[in-house]
Amino acid sequence: MVAVDNLSLQLYTVRYKLEEDFDATLARIAEIGYRKVEPFGVVGLADQLAEALPKYGLSAPTTHAGLLRDETGPIFEVAKKLGIGTVIDPYVDPARWQSADDILATAAALNEAAKVAADHGITVGYHNHHFELESVIDGVHGLEILADNLSDDVILEVDTYWAAVGGADVPALLGRLGDRVKALHVKDGDGTLNNKAQVAVGAGSIAINDILKASPGTLRVVELDDFEGDIFDAVEGSFTYLTGEDVA
Repeated sequence: MVAVDNLSLQLYTVRYKLEEDFDATLARIAEIGYRKVEPFGVVGLADQLAEALPKYGLSAPTTHAGLLRDETGPIFEVAKKLGIGTVIDPYVDPARWQSADDILATAAALNEAAKVAADHGITVGYHNHHFELESVIDGVHGLEILADNLSDDVILEVDTYWAAVGGADVPALLGRLGDRVKALHVKDGDGTLNNKAQVAVGAGSIAINDILKASPGTLRVVELDDFEGDIFDAVEGSFTYLTGEDVA
């Protein structure tokens, strides 16, 4: 059973609902039972988040932002205003994962971003897709090469679904990455690149329990990149499954 206090929802999951009615979407998330969310686009959504999060008893321990592409000052300032302690870069171009030198350059950039973030009381992290695991250099996944060259101040949020799609043995990967991992993206589906085939956590082919057992204590962040149906059905189904008695 995942404790509600250790469960979050990536708001990208409900991005279309947010466009329709931001306030009602946050209200529905809280009604389902979530107490934490992971925003995206915080600079543009700062005012709406500042109003809606406390209104519905929600907090945001983490957020996604393009730290290696955008100016970081405004990102860190907004994160601090919203009480967000960790800012996670969600994407470095797949072409930058094909050589060790490029991966080392990404690690150096994240390390520099972490120094700036520390002045704001913020921690920096990185979130993977499938291609960081598809990249294998001298027998080592690209994501692990990155991890080995990050400063102790930089954390990882492992997207467990995309790691599996990328060919990793995810529980073993999490074991090797160890305490560097502070959060997991927990999602389910058929294990392919077809986002529309993603489903509520527990309804797909991913070994969710084995993955969660391999990374105890980390924040569990539900996410769907897409879904064939009403997204709130999957959001609620994921919450029900993860907070059930049969889950690690």
